[in-house]
Amino acid sequence: MRKRQQSQNEETSTVPQAPGGNQRPNTCCFCWCCCCSCSCLTVRNEDRGENSGRTPHTTKMENIQAVEECQIPTTEEILSWSHNFDKMMNSPAGRNLFREFLRTEYSEENLLFWLACEDLKNEENKKLVEEKARNIYEDYISILSPKEVSLDSRVREVINRNLLDPTPHMYEDAQLQIYTLMHRDSFPRFLNSQLFKTLLESTEGSTDDS
Repeated sequence: MRKRQQSQNEETSTVPQAPGGNQRPNTCCFCWCCCCSCSCLTVRNEDRGENSGRTPHTTKMENIQAVEECQIPTTEEILSWSHNFDKMMNSPAGRNLFREFLRTEYSEENLLFWLACEDLKNEENKKLVEEKARNIYEDYISILSPKEVSLDSRVREVINRNLLDPTPHMYEDAQLQIYTLMHRDSFPRFLNSQLFKTLLESTEGSTDDS
């Protein structure tokens, strides 16, 4: 009788406890509808992320993509932007406002790409040039990137050749193409946006008050 009870106890100790117990079974989490603490689901998600080929939405050029520090623009300056896209793009305040508008149209990557190219053109260290050129490619040129910019095949071929020996000016053709796209396509809508009108009205109001 004692041996039989001992045998039953041993059998009971080997039976896995239910998910609500203190211990969890050493099995795949799908056996318990993903409510156990095993790591297989995490591993699968990590493998899926590594093999998906898509870069994260946060790009490698974050250091130049932060909102630029600038002074509050005057009414005259804001009005000058409406007549001159180049002047707006040369103004940190103008770029910040335009970037905010592009974000509403899900095309912020165009301006970020342009800024990254500007940063690359000012780089003199060969090692950093190669690193930044590669990061720009992965963030904005690669078809696997969620922030890929729209470029024609000719420009892409030039970029692919230049990647063999990166230079600070290797993206100039692509940068000009995106600059032109923003000027012709996004800029007119920006001038008619409530964002631009509100800023203009607020600066005019503060001028009248003073």
